[in-house]
Amino acid sequence: MIAIGSDHGGYELKEKLIAHLEQNGFSVKDMGCHSRESCDYPVFGQAVAKAVASGECERGIVICTTGIGMSMVANKVKGVRCALCADPYSAKMTRLHNNANVLSLGAGIVGENLAKEIVDTFLSVPFSGEGRHCRRVDMIE
Repeated sequence: MIAIGSDHGGYELKEKLIAHLEQNGFSVKDMGCHSRESCDYPVFGQAVAKAVASGECERGIVICTTGIGMSMVANKVKGVRCALCADPYSAKMTRLHNNANVLSLGAGIVGENLAKEIVDTFLSVPFSGEGRHCRRVDMIE
C-alpha cells in the first residue's frame, strides 16, 4: 500500500498520480487533501509519514508546490526518510543508498509526465542493502 497526500498546491498532481498508481496495480491510501481549497500542508504530510512509519503503508508520496515543506514535515516523523526528488536519477539513488521510504514532489517544479517517471523509479528500485549504506541509514535513524 502506498500512502499519498498533498496540500492544495499538489492536489491536481496527486489525483493524476493516484490514477497512474492504480493503473499499475498499486493499492493507494489517499490521506488528503481532497480539493484545491487552501489548506495546511503539515496535516497531510504528517498523515502520510505516520502511515509509513507505523508500517500501515510500505511507502509514501507527499506533494506540495515545491516539495520542500512536505519533505520537512515528513522527516520530522521517526522512522521516515523522505527525499525531495525532481528527477528519476535522484529517486533511484535515494532508494539504492538511503532506503528512502517517502518521496516528496514539487507540483510546481515537475510536470505530470516527469512526476510519473520519478514515482515509477522510486517504487521499483530496491535498497541496495550494502554494508556501507546500511551503516549510514542506521546513523540517520
